[in-house]
Order: sequence, then C-alpha cells, then structure tokens
Amino acid sequence: MNKEIRSTLDSDGILNLDIKTSEIPKPGKGEVVVRIEAAPINPSDVGVLFGMSNMITADLIGTTASPKPIKYPKGLLGHFKKRIGKSLAIGNEGAGTVIEAGEGAENLVGKVVSLFGASSYAKYRCVPAQSCLVMNEGTTPQEAAASCVNPYTVLAMVETMKMENHKAIINTAAASNLGQMLTRVCIADNIPLINIVRRQEQVELLKSIGAKYVINSTNESFKHELIEAIKETGATLAFECIGGGTMTNDLLDAMEKAIQSKDETYSVYGSTTHKQVYIYGSLSQQPTSLSRSYGMYWSVGGWLVTPIIQKLGYEGFGKMRQRVANEIKTTFKSEFHKTITLEEACEPDHIVEYVKAGSGLKYLINPQL
Repeated sequence: MNKEIRSTLDSDGILNLDIKTSEIPKPGKGEVVVRIEAAPINPSDVGVLFGMSNMITADLIGTTASPKPIKYPKGLLGHFKKRIGKSLAIGNEGAGTVIEAGEGAENLVGKVVSLFGASSYAKYRCVPAQSCLVMNEGTTPQEAAASCVNPYTVLAMVETMKMENHKAIINTAAASNLGQMLTRVCIADNIPLINIVRRQEQVELLKSIGAKYVINSTNESFKHELIEAIKETGATLAFECIGGGTMTNDLLDAMEKAIQSKDETYSVYGSTTHKQVYIYGSLSQQPTSLSRSYGMYWSVGGWLVTPIIQKLGYEGFGKMRQRVANEIKTTFKSEFHKTITLEEACEPDHIVEYVKAGSGLKYLINPQL
C-alpha cells in the first residue's frame, strides 16, 4: 500500500497531520512510479504542513501519543479560510527509484530521479517521466533529495542578477544549506557575493568554504562593514530571507551610502543607481520597516524561483537541471541533521525540532522506513 502525509485544518482552528493509505498508483503512457526514499523538510514545506513557515502564533496541543499538533487562535482563522476542511498533500521535492513505467518511459526503470513539486511525503508517486531529473550513475536518493528547491533557487538568483544587470549579490541568513550552495556557485562563477550571518561560527563556516565577504549582523561594526563590502563589489541586488524587521532597510541604506561615497553630485532624490531587495523568506514575522532614507531609485519585492524558471524557458531550465545533476555531490551537496519516518514527521515531539529555522537543523523524511 501507498502511504502519505495529509494536512487538514478544521473550522475550530485545530490542524491535524494524518497518514493516509491508498493503492500504489499505476503509470499511464509517459508516466513513471517513483519509490520515494528521501524528501527534505524545507521552510516552504512547513508552510504547507502548518499554514505558515513560522509558527510562533500557534500552540502545540498534541502529544506523540495523540498527535493533534496545532491549534491556531480564532483571530488567524480568517487568513486560512480557503484551506479549512481541505486535505493537502505535502512535499516540494524528493528523490527515489523508478520502479514501474508506462509506455514510452521504460528506459527510466531502475534510475534514481529527483522530483520537484510532486507532493513527495509519500511512499510512492506517479509522475510524468519528463518531470523527473535523472541523476548521474552512482548518485543515491539521499544525495539527490534536495536537488531542486535550494539548487534551483540559487541558480535562479544568479540568473536574476544577470537579467537585471547587477554586478554582485547580497544574501542574508547565508549560513543555511541554500547560502552555502550560493557561496559555492558564486565562487565557481566568479560572482562577488556578500554573505550576512548572525553568529561568529557561521562566519567561520562560510570562510572555510572560500567566501570572501562574510559579515556578522550582530557586531557593532555591521553597518560599516556592509558599506565597505558594497563599495568593493558594487552590489545593488540583495536577497533577503529574514523578511521582518530592519534588515531590508539596512541593505538599501548601505547600498545608497556606498554609491554616494563615490559620487560628488547632490540630488534631493538620491543617487540614480537603482537598488533592489527581494524578500524570499519569513524567518521573522515582524513588519518590514523602511525609513526611505535612500532616495527614490529603489525597489522591494517578493521573489520566487518559479517565475525565473519560466523566463529561462525549456532550454535554459534544462541546462540548470543538468548542472545540478552533475554537481549534486559538490556544489549542491546538502547536509541533514536527522532522518525521520512519515509517522515521526506528524508527531509533536519531532515537529518542535524541525520547524526551528536554524542552520544545521535540516530534517530528511525517508517514507520507506
């Protein structure tokens, strides 16, 4: 039998994670059945599991013996109105082995593949063969598990920089798996990258893999160091994953000051160099504060990887996927803190651990355990 995690929110604000069973799917023409053997828990997955990626406003009310894990305050239910009563499948990415194929896809049987957007928190998934990223010989499902969300995001960040004619990138919360991948890509592609972290050990981690600019935002000298790094790199593009608080404002302010330091002209509208900050995460639920002290040539917006992939088109995305497959053990390597079962992923004792947003705490689900 197939098993999968489903998330359902009822009208009283109680969210349940359940394991549903069904028949193993049969592939049609051009389809394959993948035995899922590894699927990471990303912040975006937490967002679907529980309705939000940061659950500080929710209460864990269940226990491992009675897993009714989450209760949301009545005031939040309006935000979740459209998902009340719906049973949602979870898992933005995963990897496994093709065990059966329909007509035209027989050559994939026995291959290790990774899946993107296939609700991978399940023992088996039936998907179109063309949606599978076939991994190179010798790659394990565990190595391929996180070969989509973070790698595609990193490469799409670089493509965004090129499309918008920026010279360098700034990235926050940069010691994450994604941040480490971005560091390795920028080193390989000779792209200046300014990494912002929150702890000294994270500075040392990124320096150990070759990062040149790593700035600790908790240091008193943070803003000065950031301005100096921007002067050196010419960075006018930042990807901000904290979301709330003053970081977006600090980035724009530092960009403007770095630009103004090289320009003797004055304008009430500030410099004419456009400064862009994209928010792509929500580590903080605070409001995003903007002082607007950096002229008028700036933008703040949300950012997702999917629109960039669409702009790249079939050929461009194909090249991106092949690079990931070729470098999954090096540039795009992921480290996991712990491997758990489908059942354990539904238990409050594990939930309190894997929902924590912190470097080195990434969890992996193995549905076959």
